[in-house]
Amino acid sequence: MKTILKISVFSILLLNFVSCDFNENVDNELSHHSMVDIATVQNPDSLSTFFLKLDNNYLLWTQESYFRNYRPKNGQRVIANYTILSDKRATGMYDYDISLNDIYEVLTKNIFKISPATQDSIGNDSITVEDMWIGSDYLNVQFVYAGYDKIHFINLVSDSSKTYTDGKIHLEFRHNAKNDSPVYIRRGYVSFNLKSLQTDPTKTLNLVIHVNVPNQTADKTYELTYTYNNSNALLAPKISFPQKTNSKVY
Repeated sequence: MKTILKISVFSILLLNFVSCDFNENVDNELSHHSMVDIATVQNPDSLSTFFLKLDNNYLLWTQESYFRNYRPKNGQRVIANYTILSDKRATGMYDYDISLNDIYEVLTKNIFKISPATQDSIGNDSITVEDMWIGSDYLNVQFVYAGYDKIHFINLVSDSSKTYTDGKIHLEFRHNAKNDSPVYIRRGYVSFNLKSLQTDPTKTLNLVIHVNVPNQTADKTYELTYTYNNSNALLAPKISFPQKTNSKVY
C-alpha cells in the first residue's frame, strides 16, 4: 500500500529535533519542557489515545493531546512534540505519560524488491540527502528535491540483479520526480522498515545506501551499521520540522 508523506494538518512548529537523555530522572523542571523525538505509533485499535515507542525503546502514553480526533495507524512513523506528565517506569507497564503538543507523520515504507518490470516506474532521478541514520529498526532519511505540482515517489530499493563482493548489503535510495518542474525546493522525511533484512544468527548488518545526487556522475554512498533492536536514538542528528507545503510524496 502506498503511504503519503503528510505534513500535519495541525500547526507545525519549527523545532530542532533533539535526542533526549532518559538516563537521568525526570524532575519537575524537565516535566514542564517540551521535547521532540521520532517514534513509532502503537495503535492496533485505531484509538485517539495510543502509545509512541521511541527509537531508544521508551514507551510513551498519550494521556493528553491537543488532537483528540487524531487516530494514527499502527506502525506509522511520526515526529512528535510532547511534554512529560509523569514517570510510569515503576509500574513496569510503560515509561511515561505525555501531553502530545504537535505531530508530523513521516512517510513510512518497506524495502522494495525491484524487478525489470518495475525498473522504470521506480525511477532514479537525482535527490539530495541532508541526513541519514538508523534508529531502532528503521533507516531514516531527511531529503530535499525540487518540484512543483506533481506527486513524487520515494523508495528504498533492493536490486538482486546487481552483485557485490564486499559482504555488505547494498540498497538504493530512489526518487521518481514524474517529470515535475523544478520550481520549488521541498524537504521531507522518510522511514524504511529494515526488519526484512534480519537473518539469524547474524545480529549486525553493514549497509551501503546508493543515492543519485545532483551534479555527480557516480552515486554517492552512505555506509551504516544496522544492529537488531539496538538503540541509536542518541546518534540521531539535529533536524527541523519541514515547513508546510502542498507537495505530496509517496
